Amino acid sequence: MTKLADHLSIGQVSERSGVPHTALRFYEDRGLISSERSAGNQRRYHRSVLRRIAFIRAAQRVGLTLEQISDALATLPQDHAPTKADWARLSRGWQDELDARIDALHRLRDRLTGCVGCGCLSLRTCALQNGDDQLARFGPGAGRLKPVAEGGI
Repeated sequence: MTKLADHLSIGQVSERSGVPHTALRFYEDRGLISSERSAGNQRRYHRSVLRRIAFIRAAQRVGLTLEQISDALATLPQDHAPTKADWARLSRGWQDELDARIDALHRLRDRLTGCVGCGCLSLRTCALQNGDDQLARFGPGAGRLKPVAEGGI
């Protein structure tokens, strides 16, 4: 174990990151972050965990799944804060997905006043109206609002 001064308690990490201690335990259970145990069996987190948590929260805000986040974090160093180059590499890997999400949000914004693209058959004025349930062959969900990369129409 490294110097205790390099480590924070779960309460300190919660306070510094703004993430509830229950979420920290959940992240740890999922392998997104790790801790060491003190002599009294209390969790102690290395200070670099604050950057990992900030990354997790930012990735969640843009809609990445915990699996995607976990895969990305697995490529980062565990024993020290990631470098600028590490972050740049990760962000390049998500560029296409984020662009597709932005496209989907634009399509939703532009069509929301008439319809949310639910695939219903009842709105006569819906620009996305799905007469005779023609969209069923493309699978579930609002196909006309999904990015083409995700099977959108």
